[in-house]
Amino acid sequence: MDIAIFALKRLASAIVVLFAVSVLTFLIFFAIPNGDPALRLAGRTATAQTIATVRHDYGFDRPLWVQYGKVMKQILDGSIQSYTQHVTVFSQIKRGLPATLSLAIGAAIIWLIVGIVLGVIGALRAGKATDVAISTFSFVGISAPSFVLGSILLYLLTYKLRIFPPGGYTPITQNPIQWAEHLVLPWVTLAVLYIGVYAQVLRSTVLDAMTTDAVRTAHAKGLSPTRVMIKHVLRVSLIPIASLWGLDFAAVLGGSTLVVESVFNLNGVGQYAADSVRSLDVPPVLVITLLGACFVVLMNAIVDVLYAVLDPRIRTTTS
Repeated sequence: MDIAIFALKRLASAIVVLFAVSVLTFLIFFAIPNGDPALRLAGRTATAQTIATVRHDYGFDRPLWVQYGKVMKQILDGSIQSYTQHVTVFSQIKRGLPATLSLAIGAAIIWLIVGIVLGVIGALRAGKATDVAISTFSFVGISAPSFVLGSILLYLLTYKLRIFPPGGYTPITQNPIQWAEHLVLPWVTLAVLYIGVYAQVLRSTVLDAMTTDAVRTAHAKGLSPTRVMIKHVLRVSLIPIASLWGLDFAAVLGGSTLVVESVFNLNGVGQYAADSVRSLDVPPVLVITLLGACFVVLMNAIVDVLYAVLDPRIRTTTS
């Protein structure tokens, strides 16, 4: 019962946050000074009469709360359209979603596995050359901008060594091998940033766990180092990694793939958002921003509930 009540509270708070995000996002795109969308739709050479007609036809002359209700209704029923392409935004998102999901899922698996391996090795070899090398790699990965790393990999491994194809996306249902070949460099580019973060976080948590009384007791009982590491150290250390992975994966799906998709020309949702920004096409940017917020907020609520299941103390401290 406590878990159910806690989950309902988290769901209610998530709904409130999503409503606030939707209002703020709408105001940013529709109520900023000199941001009248009618001016963008009518064109630079439009007359005052044309601008007034566009403003009336699209309802931009109505009160903001009426415009907000209309836009949210169009988003919920899927009928909201692009200003420039005059097609529904969700049809374009659906077309780019396979590429974005392929990129996000593959990169998330890579950064989770490699980050865990490097974090454990760094903790076991703390203070030694291996630990220093892993820490250096981690900080370089965290600091390197995605577009710089992607451009370097593309130049070296595609145009110089001709190992991988020059960008683009092939659906997995069409040719699984080409699908993987086109995604290897984007996966690595997106994963490197998170690998460094996860390696450092796990290294710290593993070192802390190795000094606990439970681990000392396990060693005193004669358990093998491998069993102690898996059963007593990693079991505790991986809890924050799991929550971090959930939030990062939601953030990646919510828009963090934009730069990588643009560098490698994947034609995913992120690249669709970038193209919409360049053409000042508000509806796609608004919808993608709201979807990204939904992913992050809902994943955050799910992680909170999972934490409450694992640690009952959270239910009382956060209620």
